[in-house]
Amino acid sequence: MPGVTVKDVCPQKFVVAFAAHLKKSNKMKVPEFVEIVKTSKAKEIGPVDPDWYYVRAAAVARHVYLRPNTGVGALRRVYGGAKNNGTRPSHFVKGSASVARKVLQSLEGLKMVTTDENGGRTLTSTGRRDMDRIACQVVAA
Repeated sequence: MPGVTVKDVCPQKFVVAFAAHLKKSNKMKVPEFVEIVKTSKAKEIGPVDPDWYYVRAAAVARHVYLRPNTGVGALRRVYGGAKNNGTRPSHFVKGSASVARKVLQSLEGLKMVTTDENGGRTLTSTGRRDMDRIACQVVAA
């Protein structure tokens, strides 16, 4: 279907499909710490899904598609959460900067995003083309 973009499809379906595409392509460099890392200070345990890194990379790619010039700090705010302080009140804490940085570096290794001169990351033309192709497949399915 020509003219279908990432904005036209359901975000959940797109992220699942794009994560499967990233895993199937087997080109993404996955860090060794993904089995033991927590994704935020607010979390008590790490992710249970063994493919969580691909899902996070797909979600970050979609975020950069919709909001160019996105940096590590913005992704830390997006993936932060409420920290449980026991009997004290909960407060917002940011997500892991290392995970956000490594995901962006992995996407840069695939030539999907590039560093912008104004700060942050922007999508490349090949990244936009691949994401629109997957979005078209999601609509067709």
